[in-house]
Amino acid sequence: MRAAGVTAGVLLTLTGVAAAPAQAAAYRYWSFWESDGGKPWAYATQGPATARPADGDALGFRFAISNGTGDTSQPSVAPDFRGICGGVEKKDGTKRIAVVVDFGGPGDAPTGETPPEKLIKVGCAEVREDATGAEALAAVAKPLRYDSAAMLCGIAGYPARGCGEPVEAGGNAGDAGGKKTPAPTAARESDGGGPSVGVLAGGAAVLALGGAAIWKARRRR
Repeated sequence: MRAAGVTAGVLLTLTGVAAAPAQAAAYRYWSFWESDGGKPWAYATQGPATARPADGDALGFRFAISNGTGDTSQPSVAPDFRGICGGVEKKDGTKRIAVVVDFGGPGDAPTGETPPEKLIKVGCAEVREDATGAEALAAVAKPLRYDSAAMLCGIAGYPARGCGEPVEAGGNAGDAGGKKTPAPTAARESDGGGPSVGVLAGGAAVLALGGAAIWKARRRR
């Protein structure tokens, strides 16, 4: 389910991101995680719109503030397919995907917004066999909100505004003036590595999920 690696073009792009001076302390966004056959959460190597999980897989989404260099928060609930989908019988032409949505905490919330009272939402998505991760998520946690660059901005209506804003050091104001610019298409669905392998892979992790926040911040300046 995970991509084997990154292309030379993506590596060049990510090298530029990693070498650039820090534009903000961190970014606030929905991160995307995968689990294949009961394995621990692994940072996804592509966006949910192109990922095609198999029957028995789990998908996780976590809203948090991350600097993309190794501190990205995993969903706080384990990828327990049996616990989430154990009572759902597989039907011909469909697959079952366990979906975990972690809304984070008050410290991750954008200014003026409050996380849902129930911070964790889980569900078993019954979708057609060729359905994407985004379709599985939509089956469990509508409404979804995307920006013009196809970045996933809101799940189950949270947050109601904003999308991948930089969060300046020492504050919760990820508003940064409220200005946004579209991200390059390649930055939305590029392959990449998990955040555990350092700054370069941390940049890859943000970009791989449609984490166009870094590009947006750089292009604003």
